Parts: sequence; structure tokens; C-alpha cells
Amino acid sequence: MATSIMPTSVERFFDEGEILVSKTDTRGRITYCNELFRDIAGYTNSDLIGEPHNCVRHPEMPRSVFKILWDALSAKREVFAYVKNLSSNGDHYWVFAHVTPSYDGNGDVVGYHSARRAPNRRVLSEIIEPLYRDLVQIENKQTNRKQGLENGFAHLTNLLKEKGVSYDQFILTL
Repeated sequence: MATSIMPTSVERFFDEGEILVSKTDTRGRITYCNELFRDIAGYTNSDLIGEPHNCVRHPEMPRSVFKILWDALSAKREVFAYVKNLSSNGDHYWVFAHVTPSYDGNGDVVGYHSARRAPNRRVLSEIIEPLYRDLVQIENKQTNRKQGLENGFAHLTNLLKEKGVSYDQFILTL
């Protein structure tokens, strides 16, 4: 889906009290999405169910942030992240995502649940957008995507070390 969509410079917004919700299986394929998520992403329910959640990934979103997200989920931890997503027509929308593993009765992870709120606009413009631009630039300098991801991740990790905080502390104190 998103790979053939040309991004516009138009941003979509939703209200502070609204929450975009989706659930995925362990492979990241969408199993549920609420109406607000469908509306802001510009898709129908049948368009999204069964598709990889990264169908809404914006190309200006650093892959190193998703590495942090998947590393946390693989360790059965919740994670918070600012995410720039791509709508079906190329518009974008920012979210502050809270992603958690979902468990069955035996305590096994059976999927993931994401609740996304409107982001803090000041944090977005002053901290997140410049950081993400830097990370994407670092990742895209390499022709080898894997090396680009490793370089972006190393840059982010070093930044956090310099600040003396974990990723979680960094995000939750913004």
C-alpha cells in the first residue's frame, strides 16, 4: 500500500481526546482498527484487516525508531513513540503511540495493541521532527539499508547515552 503512495505536505489532525486504536498479530498484520484510525488513514476496514501495520509507515519515519519499538515488544515490554504515518492519499499524521503486547491465558504473546493520541505539538516541532530528520539522513546515507539502520540506531543510542537516559525516559519526559 504505502510503498506506491507519494507523500504530500498536507498534515491531518485529530482531537486531543480522541484515540486511534489498532491491534495486530505477532507478525504485525492488522486484526482490528477503530473507525478513527480508518478515517485518518483514509482506508476502509477491509483495506486494512490482514495488511501489515507498516502500510501506513511514512518514508520520513526513521527505521531506527521502529527497531527500538520492536526490540521492546520482543522483550515483552510496552513502548511509547512519536510516529509519523502516511494516509492513503499521501497526507501524513503524527501520533504519540503506546504499544503493548497482548497475551493469551497462558501468558504467551498473541499480538500487539496500539493506542495513539494526538502528539504534543511543541515537543514534535522542537525535538522529534529535527531528531527524526537527522536519523533519516543518517540511515539514507548508506546504500546498504541494514548498515543505514545500524548507523541510525547507533546515533540514537549515543544521543541517549550523552543525555544519561534510556529511550523510555527520554520519550516520557518530553
